[in-house]
Amino acid sequence: MFLLVGLGNPGARHAGDRHNIGFMVVDAIARRHGFAPWRRRFQGVSTEGTLGGIKTLLLLPGTFMNESGRAVGEAANFYKIGLDDIAVVHDELDLAPGKVRIKRGGGVAGHNGLRSITAHVGNDYKRVRIGIGHPGDKNIVHSYVLSAFSRAERSGWVETLIEAMAEHAPLLARGEDASLQNKVHLALDAKGFDDT
Repeated sequence: MFLLVGLGNPGARHAGDRHNIGFMVVDAIARRHGFAPWRRRFQGVSTEGTLGGIKTLLLLPGTFMNESGRAVGEAANFYKIGLDDIAVVHDELDLAPGKVRIKRGGGVAGHNGLRSITAHVGNDYKRVRIGIGHPGDKNIVHSYVLSAFSRAERSGWVETLIEAMAEHAPLLARGEDASLQNKVHLALDAKGFDDT
């Protein structure tokens, strides 16, 4: 089974935050591919379905970001899912808005959600890094990631990226990471967001 985790903070107050783009993408994947309704499980909500012919568990941790690993660890232990079959979708300050980069393992780059997951399951899971840009001043990073995307961002690159990620999610499940990155780039380029 493939475990695809979206990172974010729970509650309506955080729904549109930059830090919640992982939630947004995974929720869109569930809708696009006809997954079962979300249900409370594994200290969050989960749903099962298939992506690219591969049985997949989607998970949105219900803890706050810095405790995300509790939910991931519980789901991985329950289904005996190894690190090779876990992917985590999260926001990335060090990438330009709309850039998608996928890698396995590596550092956590100050991301508390990744730090928690690494502490609970190990480090060699796949990271689906979605660029949100950097505010330019490290002193305002906290308030920046916890602020909502602007209306222009939402109706622009954010919506386009989320739709492209949802449409091409089967590539991720099949391990065709470079193809997924390319498809998302082409979708953004086609809408005129090629500077992202």
